[in-house]
Formats: sequence, structure tokens, C-alpha cells
Amino acid sequence: MFHNHSDNVSLHLSEVLDDIGINDRTVVRTRRAALLKENIYTLHIKASGEPSTVYNFGSMSEGTTTTGLKSDSDRLVYQDNFNVIQDWSEWTLGKNNFLMIQNETTPPGYCLLQRLKDDVPLPYTHEFGYHHVKDMRGRILFKNTMLDTLVVGIGERQGPSLSLTKQPGIIDSDTVLAFPCTSLPQSTKSCLDHLTVNNWPTANMYRYIKTTKFFIVAVGNKVSENADFEWRLSTSFAERCLMFNLNITQIRCYILMKMIMKTYINLDNESYISSFMCKTVLFHCIASKPLNIWNECNILNCLTYCILTLNRCISCRNCPHFFDYENNLMAGKFSNEVQKKLLQSIANLIPCDGMSLFGIQIDRVGERLQIKLNMMDRINHNIESPDVDTMRTSNFLLHDTARCIVDFHKEVIHETKDENLYMALRILLQIVQNLTRYYRDGDMLVKLASRLIAPLYCSSIGSLIASHNIQTNKKVSPQALAWLEAGLDLDISSSRLKLASILYCTGDMEKAAFVLHGVDQQYNIEVTEPICICYNFPVKYIKIGFGQLYSQYDEEAVKYVVAFCVRFSQREINCVPHELQYEMFRSTQEEIQHRSIYDHWMDFAVVDSIPYLYFLQYKTFGNLNRPEDQQQALNKLKRVIETERNLAHRETALNLLGQCMEQENRLDEALQYYLSSLNVRQRNNVARIHVCRCLANAI
Repeated sequence: MFHNHSDNVSLHLSEVLDDIGINDRTVVRTRRAALLKENIYTLHIKASGEPSTVYNFGSMSEGTTTTGLKSDSDRLVYQDNFNVIQDWSEWTLGKNNFLMIQNETTPPGYCLLQRLKDDVPLPYTHEFGYHHVKDMRGRILFKNTMLDTLVVGIGERQGPSLSLTKQPGIIDSDTVLAFPCTSLPQSTKSCLDHLTVNNWPTANMYRYIKTTKFFIVAVGNKVSENADFEWRLSTSFAERCLMFNLNITQIRCYILMKMIMKTYINLDNESYISSFMCKTVLFHCIASKPLNIWNECNILNCLTYCILTLNRCISCRNCPHFFDYENNLMAGKFSNEVQKKLLQSIANLIPCDGMSLFGIQIDRVGERLQIKLNMMDRINHNIESPDVDTMRTSNFLLHDTARCIVDFHKEVIHETKDENLYMALRILLQIVQNLTRYYRDGDMLVKLASRLIAPLYCSSIGSLIASHNIQTNKKVSPQALAWLEAGLDLDISSSRLKLASILYCTGDMEKAAFVLHGVDQQYNIEVTEPICICYNFPVKYIKIGFGQLYSQYDEEAVKYVVAFCVRFSQREINCVPHELQYEMFRSTQEEIQHRSIYDHWMDFAVVDSIPYLYFLQYKTFGNLNRPEDQQQALNKLKRVIETERNLAHRETALNLLGQCMEQENRLDEALQYYLSSLNVRQRNNVARIHVCRCLANAI
């Protein structure tokens, strides 16, 4: 009787998790998005000449989280020019070589790094720099405190990570700086040899794990006397292999464990039992139980077994790392008093039946389960349909991918702002050449990433050349137009608006109007999503059609439903109407002193696509003597500023609208728009200048 009840609850619980997006389709899509994001960031970095590779790890990349769990994003930056060796034969000429040291003084899972010479396989014998120290045996050891110097002003250090948190509308992110380990650590080798091949991990997984990458990250053991000199061994790739080979029931068990920990165990913001401990417990459970028990109708029993295993770990205060049994993940994590509280809390959850799950408020899992069991009325509890949850996930994935495409490009443009035109073009051209090579030689995701990134740099090259052309002879060269055309596929609007802006500035109004008409035809207010990466703008409204097209086109949907903001550097000033040029000089000297390191976008002219479309139409139709079309464009500009909730540069749009009103000789309305602009952004806003000019003209 109980067995039938358990099966019934298990099936309904599986349905609940399916409804909130924990299903095969969503997991596969989430993982693909994470892998594409890895490739996009890596290609940006490598094409710019930096010897680094980016990997995404953690729940966001595994597809093992939900909206309610609010997991952060874990990014590992792998330094290609470093080389951690265990044998002198692995020393590599020209790299930053370090010898891994593991002995009786280093805790399990940790090592020391001895600095070696770059030009000859010999150790350094003298100290240099603050982050090196000579030990009692004369070895020069590299300290993990080097990470402290990298986080000043941009975040805070949390273990091996640079943590960027509390940024409105943006998922918290942890960036880990990692060094590659040439060969498998001996402790991991020994552990792998004890795993049962052909059960779990399978033979194929076992072979992959033995040959995959391993890392060293900058953090010591908290209870060690030598914490500043110790480096932790990271098996993130091996763990990813295991996670990517879990079935959907195993994934759901892991997610339920995290929900249970957050609801019942880790109270008062104290994470005594981490997600990584839950993951490790799951690995041990899967390795010790027959694979056929992990199915949808048995999820409650599987979850109970996982909680029982975790309970045993807490009882003996030992959770062995799956790839290094001597590495106790619970060492020094909690006191005897906390241990008693944890055991008492977990005892109340065993067995994990429906009753213990009803209290989970995350993603309203408890309510959803009671509705499935006919214990509650769905109508009275306003539970969203599964389609809404799926759409929300799709929206997030595409939005995140789109931001990733343009994120690094803004840094490249900023870093080249002080170079002369020839050098800036040379840097951008080299990036395009590198992207072309990666596209030619890469796998499917590398090709896709190259195809999504390249238009950004093509458009920038074309705009820089065009600005120089306009300054020189008021015309745009065929070379500039060719580059601009190569950049048109970036998104639905921004690169085309750049082209239209350039045509307007050369006086070619007919062609400008033609390009603007094309953008107007394709831009669907109900579907197209404005996306800005200038600052951490919180998305306030999710458009249903945006996610629907993502389902149809995957990541290529960026070209059809995304509208990036239009950005002009000061070197591109000749491509910008004078009304927008003001934005390049928005800050007083005092305001510049109060900017953060992320505010360098304020030296650019940046505007959301849709208001810039209508502004350019207003100006272009005026020059073409088409007053009705001009007034229609002005009305659209006013309406979109009022109704589009996701405008990141609303103050700039209001400034443009105010200048249009001045040209209409409607000075009172112009002044109101400038004051509204100042309400949106009080500092670093050129509206102050507009207000002064407007008042002077009125007088």
C-alpha cells in the first residue's frame, strides 16, 4: 500500500519538476547555451591576443537550477600561458612553469606551487615580487594572495573567486582564475583506479575523465597554517562529465536536495551544506546503487537515500570528495553545536515523503505538488502554466547569450580609444582575421560563436573608416560601406542604424530613409527585445514573442529579435548627428571623478535602437521635406519612450526628443523632456546643457 502511494507521489513530483522546466529539453538547451557562451567569450579573448580560455561551470551551465533557486554563474578563466607540472619532463619553454608539491604538510586536495624558470628547466632560487616567498628548503613558492590584487575596485574575493554581486537585474557571478595542470594529480589517479568500471562512471566516462583537463585555483585550506601558500586542485571538467551524463531523475534529485537545504537546513543565510556537497553525495549514491532505480516513479526513494547519505556524512563530519576520498569537504565547516542542529533538522525530513516537500516555497513546488495530489484547487492559487516557465527560461537564455556576444567588444573599443586610427583599425582587423581562422578550423559551436561575433567588429571597422572619410571629404568610401554591410547581420537594428546614421551625416537622405524603412519594417515592438550591456540595466518586462522565436531559431534568433543599443565612440563622431554628439560630453570633471570602473560607456554616444530609429526618421524626413512622415516619426518617438519598459538609455532618448521639440519651437515641452531626463539620471547627464540652452532661447 505504501509502495503504491510512494509511486503515485513520485510521479506527481516528477510532473511538478517537469512543469517548472526541469526536463530533458530545457536541460539540453541550457547546457548548449552555456557551452556557446564559453566559446563566445573565449573567441573574443583569444582573437584579441590574450592567452586565456573561458569555461562555465556550476548549476547554470549544468541545467540544474530553477528561477527560484537563484543560482549564481561560475566562470573559470584558464590561463593558457601557465603550466603546472608534476614531473620535470612536463616543463615547457616560454611558459610560466610551476612544480606541484604535495607532501605530508599539504591537506588532501591542495598543493604548493614552486616557481620555475621560463627559459630553462630549473627552479628559481631568489625571491621576487610580493606574491612569492622562500620556504625553509629554499624553494620559491607562489602565494595565492595574488588574486587579492585583481579584485580591488571590481568586486570581492570569495575563496578562489572574484565575486560580482548585488548588481540589479544581473545574475551574481563568480570568476575563478585557474592554472592548467599538465597531468592527472596522483591523488585523483588513485581514486579513479578504485571506481568500478562499466557501472558508474561508465567505461567511456572513465576514459574521458582520465584524459581531461584539471586545474589549480587560488585558495588554501581554511584550517591550514599555510593557507596563503596553498592552491586547491579543481576537478571541474571531470565533474561536468558526470553531470552531463545524469538522467533526468538524478538531476531532479539534485535540485530537490538543494531546495531542501535552502528551505529547511541552511537557515539565517548560513550555507553549512553547500550545493557542491549535495552534488558529491549524489555522485556517491549513484555509484553505489543500481542504475535502474533512478526513474521517475522512484524519485522519492532515491531522494530519501541521498538525504540518508548526507545525514551519515554530517554524523561523522566527513563528506569525501568524489575524486579524492581523503579530501573531506566538511572539514572545519561547522561546530559541534551546528552539527547537532543539522542532524535534528535532517531527521525531520526522513523519509522524504510528500509531507516533507509541501513546505518548499521555492518555485512554489510544495503548492504545485499538493495541487497535483488534489489537495488544493489550482484556480485559487494562481499557479503559472508550464508554458510560462518554459518561456521565461527561453527568454533568459537568449538574453544572456545576446549580452555575451557584445560584452567583450565594448572593452576592446574602450581599450583602443587612445590609440591612433591606424593602430585601432589594425587591432580590429587582426581580431576579424583571427575569427575567420577560428570559423574555418573550429567545430560547430566555434563556427556559430564566430558567426555571431564577427559582425560587431566589421561594423566598428566600417564606422571608423567612414568617420575618417567624412572628416576628409564628406563622402564614405566603398571600403567603409563594404565593412558596414558585413556587419549588418549582428541583430535586427543597431548595425543598420549605424549605417543609416552615416548616410544621414553624408547628406544621402534617400538611402538613409530606405535603410530606416527596412529597420522599421522588421522591428516588432511586441517581440523585439532591447538589450544593453553598457551597465547592469534590470530587465523590467519579458516579451512572450521574444522567447517563442528563440524556440524556433535557437541562438540565431539574436539576428531576428534582439536590438542592441547603438554605440559611437568619440573617434566615430563624424558618423553622429549633432544632437547625439552631446552625449559624448555628458560628464563634468567632478562627475568623472565619481564614476565607477564600469562607467566608461559614458564617454560614448549610446542610444537604444528604437528611439534612435524614430529620431533618425524625424531628421531624415525633415530634410526630404516630408512633413507628415516627419510628424509621424516624432509621435512614434514620444510613444515608444512612454511605453517601452526596457529602454536602458531612456535619458538619452528624452534628450533627443527634447531637441526635436526645440526644432519644432515647442520650448515648454522640450524643457519638460529635459527635466524628465534628469529624473531618470541625475548625474552624468547632458540634459543640464540642454536645459540651459532651452531657457536661453526662451528668454
